This record gives sequence, structure tokens and C-alpha cells, in this order.
Amino acid sequence: MSEVASSQVVKSIGASGQISLGKEFAGRQVLVDSPAEGVWFIKAVKVVPDHEAWVDEPKVRNRLKRAIRLALDNPATDSDPDDLPKVSNKKASNAQRKSRSARSK
Repeated sequence: MSEVASSQVVKSIGASGQISLGKEFAGRQVLVDSPAEGVWFIKAVKVVPDHEAWVDEPKVRNRLKRAIRLALDNPATDSDPDDLPKVSNKKASNAQRKSRSARSK
């Protein structure tokens, strides 16, 4: 485990009740814990909205890791459309019909 240097700095609370932590913390979200009157612990946090929390479920996280690994192991390559196999008009029109039908559902 890495060691974190502890430091204490005296700050003034402004007339509007704000404390400046410095520009390096601008835009960050923090958790302010007040275990007693006049005591505050400020911790940097990352908040995940409820509608995005599904991404952090173990099953989804594992599937994403596998997908990323597959993409890294099989990088995209340039291709020439003229080198692709020709599809008969009947197969092409069936594929287009299925695609349109799926979109309309």
C-alpha cells in the first residue's frame, strides 16, 4: 500500500460559507463528513448515477473486459469493398427487408 503524506493547512471560511481547496480540485465531487460540531472530513469521491450503475455489476464488467481484450487482440484493418464476396440480389433484398422489419418493431 502506498503512503500518503499528511499535511495541514489553515483556511478561512468566506462570508458565503465557502472554503477554497485550490484550483487543482476544481470541478471534483467531495463527501463532507461532520462527525462532531466544528469537525469536517472532506474526501474526494466519484459518484455513479443510478441509471449507470449497471455497468459496474460483475457480470457486465467481465463482459466488457472480454470485449476490450478481443478488440485489442484483433485490431481493425483496412478493407477494400471490392474484395468482399458478392451477394446475390435475392439475398441482399432479404437482408434489407429483415433490417427494415427489425427497425419498425
